[in-house]
Amino acid sequence: MRSGNGLAILLITFGGLIVLGKLGLGLGWLFGLLIPILIILLGVVAWNNGNRLLGGVITVVGGFILLGKLSFLFVWAAAIALIIFGVSMLGRKNHRTRM
Repeated sequence: MRSGNGLAILLITFGGLIVLGKLGLGLGWLFGLLIPILIILLGVVAWNNGNRLLGGVITVVGGFILLGKLSFLFVWAAAIALIIFGVSMLGRKNHRTRM
C-alpha cells in the first residue's frame, strides 16, 4: 500500500458516512463522538512531539468534551447501581430491628 492510501481510505470512509447521513441512515451520534476523540488524538500527537503543555491541555479539553457527550452512560450506570443496591438491601436480614 502506498503512503497516501491510508488517508485516501479514511477520506472515502468519512465521505461515505456523510452520504449515509444525508440518506437518512444517520450516524450523527458517531460524529458527535468522533470530534472529541480526534481532539484527544491531536493532543496525544502534540504530547509525543515534545510539546507536553499544549498536548496535555488539548487532551484534557477533548476529554471533557467526550465526558459531556458520554454523560448519559454515567446516568444509566448510577441508576442501575441504585437499583442493585436497593434490591440487595431488601435481601438482607436486619438484626437490629426492635419493636
